Amino acid sequence: MKITSTSCICPVLVCLCFVQRCYGTTHHSSIKGTRNQTKHIEGETEVHHRPKRGWVWNQFFVLEEHMGPDPQYVGKLHSNSDKGDGSVKYILTGEGAGTIFIIDDTTGDIHSTKSLDREQKTHYVLHAQAIDRRTNKPLEPESEFIIKVQDINDNAPKFTDGPYIVTVPEMSDMGTSVLQVTATDADDPTYGNSARVVYSILQGQPYFSVDPKTGVIRTALHNMDREAREHYSVVIQAKDMAGQVGGLSGSTTVNITLTDVNDNPPRFPQKHYQLYVPESAQVGSAVGKIKANDADTGSNADMTYSIIDGDGVGIFSISTDKETREGILSLKKPLNYEKKKSYTLNIEGANTHLDFRFSHLGPFKDATMLKIIVGDVDEPPLFSMPSYVMEVYENAKIGTVVGTVLAQDPDSANSLVRYFIDYNAEDDRFFNIDANTGTIKTTKVLDREETPWYNITVAASENDNPSLLSHVTVGIRVLDVNDNPPELAREYDIVVCENSKPGQVIHTISATDKDDFANGPRFSFFLDEHLSINPNFTLKDNEAAAAPSPSGFVHAREMGACGPAMPKPSCPRLV
Repeated sequence: MKITSTSCICPVLVCLCFVQRCYGTTHHSSIKGTRNQTKHIEGETEVHHRPKRGWVWNQFFVLEEHMGPDPQYVGKLHSNSDKGDGSVKYILTGEGAGTIFIIDDTTGDIHSTKSLDREQKTHYVLHAQAIDRRTNKPLEPESEFIIKVQDINDNAPKFTDGPYIVTVPEMSDMGTSVLQVTATDADDPTYGNSARVVYSILQGQPYFSVDPKTGVIRTALHNMDREAREHYSVVIQAKDMAGQVGGLSGSTTVNITLTDVNDNPPRFPQKHYQLYVPESAQVGSAVGKIKANDADTGSNADMTYSIIDGDGVGIFSISTDKETREGILSLKKPLNYEKKKSYTLNIEGANTHLDFRFSHLGPFKDATMLKIIVGDVDEPPLFSMPSYVMEVYENAKIGTVVGTVLAQDPDSANSLVRYFIDYNAEDDRFFNIDANTGTIKTTKVLDREETPWYNITVAASENDNPSLLSHVTVGIRVLDVNDNPPELAREYDIVVCENSKPGQVIHTISATDKDDFANGPRFSFFLDEHLSINPNFTLKDNEAAAAPSPSGFVHAREMGACGPAMPKPSCPRLV
């Protein structure tokens, strides 16, 4: 048909129409047409206008987690060139096209065939086409659009780090921060209140509280005492939908332990103690233990012990066992039941690490009185002297008393004591002892010249306990009597020349005596008057030495010159 006047071809609009509760921003995609000119025979010019065409649609939404029996309707593609005669064919390509999303190519209706999860994929990018079914030519250029998965509240808040274990010092001020917990919600935080979380405490009141917005847990009471209760189990809930009814929730457990501070002084369980210590206890040994209790733990319970006064300060000492926190009582000096039967000590236990914040709860020390009873131990007899020295004359009669030893039972029982001499197997038994009195007597005649000194060992035991023995050394000196005559030191053969002058010293003689010095020298010398030769000689006592002297020596009367040997003279006798 010939057109005789300039005319415009009416534009064909293809619209993307969607039925949905929520709508997004309208999107336009357009293509500019070209202008053609046609010259007619009559010289008229015919101008052709290509129409402007474009896609028009609103934002697509599909509801997540759809569980209905039929596919979920998403929206509709529509072209205004579609007269409803089926000549327009709608084509859908892109993410999920043909699998998740299907389209009725005649009506343009889009459906979702699967249940979608926004937390796995938030949107899908697809492409729309409208073509002529007969010619397969596009009625519109291909255009991109998005189907957004619309969130529902299908995720509960979750605590990713629980359960929690945390500590807070006891006696902390009310409102002290303990821990901040955080819950996350996988739902869309930009859509509604599905991801808006509010915190609350389900278990743990009235001791703790939680900030509903921040999740900070705080102490809710003053002066929480670890010694009264140490462990708390607090349950915190996080609820979405801003905490409204119908919101989903998750919970976690926070295990809170109160840590110790030094707020308790040491205390002795008793104000009076009694300790038995045998008198046989060794100096330096531990004789007893004492302990004060402290409700605190660790270094807050450390303490030292000391003796502050008492009559046993010089006898006993106390030290501290750091492992057991006990006071160890030790002996400084020997005990003697017979001298002192008991002692009293005032003992103090004091904390070593003080916290001045709690000084008003002190003093952080305590004292108790300890009475020490000295136990009587059956001791062996005690001799009156550490050793004895006795004397007896030689040649004394058998049974002569030499001396007496004395031993007594040091214990209060004062048992009878028996004595005996502890002989060695090879000893000759010159003495015996009275078992009851301790009197030592001779059993043989003693000879000082043979044995001037005896050492014997005397033992004493109690009648009630013979196994307890004491020993003492007794030295016995044998005193001398004059029972040995003097003897010439040797036999003398004296030769005298016949011409010896009168008064000339011809020899010096000496003598010995086995008796003691008091019963020996000085000696008296004399010549036997009954010998006929003796008038020719004289003898003089001289203790000093052999030397010429007008008297005291043997003198020979003049008898002529020295000649042949004379008969051997008689030896002088000595008295």
